[in-house]
Amino acid sequence: MRVSTRIAESIDDVRILSIVLALSVAISWHAVPAFAQSQMELNAQAGREREMADKELNAVYSRLMAKLPNESRERLRKAELTWLRFLEEECAFETDGTTGGSIHGMLVAYCQARLIRQRTKDLEEQLNCKEGDLSCVH
Repeated sequence: MRVSTRIAESIDDVRILSIVLALSVAISWHAVPAFAQSQMELNAQAGREREMADKELNAVYSRLMAKLPNESRERLRKAELTWLRFLEEECAFETDGTTGGSIHGMLVAYCQARLIRQRTKDLEEQLNCKEGDLSCVH
């Protein structure tokens, strides 16, 4: 009887372990976003990253504009327009080898997201600079 009891306990342990394993896999699949599988999904994912970076930049830009005197606001506005042209041209240059390919849109979006995040950091430095820092506008 002891052997059969041990076997029954082992079977119960295996069942419990299987249930725990299945639940942990289900939870992890739910918690982690699905990885893109097709080029269309990859393009959409890259586009979302670019949009998120752009939202962050716009928020920092707005806060900085609110702190600046009028003359500096106009300069920042002009600089931002010039920077937007740079963004387009730089990413066109960096992705020139994929023009016409299905991966091109994704690479452009990732390039733009990277440059937008860098621009956001640059504007945050202006927004959060220390008093006495001569490189600060305000």
